[in-house]
Amino acid sequence: MRMFRIFFRNIRDSFKSVFRNFSLSIASISCITITLIVVSIAIILSDNVNNFASLVEKDVTIVAFIDNTATKQDLNILENKINALDNIATVEFESKMDIMKDMMESSEVLDNIMSGWTEEDTPIQDTFLVKVEDIEHIGDTAKEIKDMELVASVKYGEGMVEQLISVFDIVRKISVIIVAALIVVTAFLISNTIKITIFSRKREISIMRLVGASNLNIKIPFIFEGLLLGILGSIIPIVLTTFGYVALYKHFDGQLFSPFIRLITPEPFVYAVSGILLLIGMIVGMFGSWRAVKKHLKI
Repeated sequence: MRMFRIFFRNIRDSFKSVFRNFSLSIASISCITITLIVVSIAIILSDNVNNFASLVEKDVTIVAFIDNTATKQDLNILENKINALDNIATVEFESKMDIMKDMMESSEVLDNIMSGWTEEDTPIQDTFLVKVEDIEHIGDTAKEIKDMELVASVKYGEGMVEQLISVFDIVRKISVIIVAALIVVTAFLISNTIKITIFSRKREISIMRLVGASNLNIKIPFIFEGLLLGILGSIIPIVLTTFGYVALYKHFDGQLFSPFIRLITPEPFVYAVSGILLLIGMIVGMFGSWRAVKKHLKI
């Protein structure tokens, strides 16, 4: 019960302190707000780039061209062999007649050329469309399929796929570094801003010392105050993130430039980002206050 009384008293005193030192509190809140907006933009960009990379990776397909001498029984056996390999997500068979039909429907010229072809004399081959679970090992999987009997050739965009994987990996690492760096910068900016607030209250801290308050008792109110400043400073970034991203998603109809670059669906994405911003605001606010009291006032 005593713990609850102390907790609520610290919360009450934090509110009083924020309004008593209103101008300095506004400076701290503004600092938190601006930096969290930048962090929010970085998180949104980072996650959408990662989402685009994941979508591209999922769409990468190994196309196995089958020898025209293969019978239906051979195709069934071959499909089972491919499914038995490691790193296989899905295997889809596409017959040469289906491929020819799609090509004829896509172009009048092709329609005129292929209209006289029969299943026996068409040069088009049956194919298996294979998607893998781990794109980083797509080359090994393609080689295993290529070595199978009756597989004439295998294509999956070799060379380009490896380059894409490398680029996406670099982008992911850079995104994580940028977000982490922004969080660290935010913590130090808030710490320095709050330090000014605490420095202006040296007399208050001296009085607390004179009446016998321990270092912990002196620090706790300032830590709660930092927590409150962090929460208040995160309100605007959360509102801008929630409504701004939803508006952006609707304006571009969920995609940028082309259907291949899809944006992340707003729900529950904006709630997750908002939660992260609130958590960052609370933690860096508390850390900033603790650091300022501990290191700069020599408590």
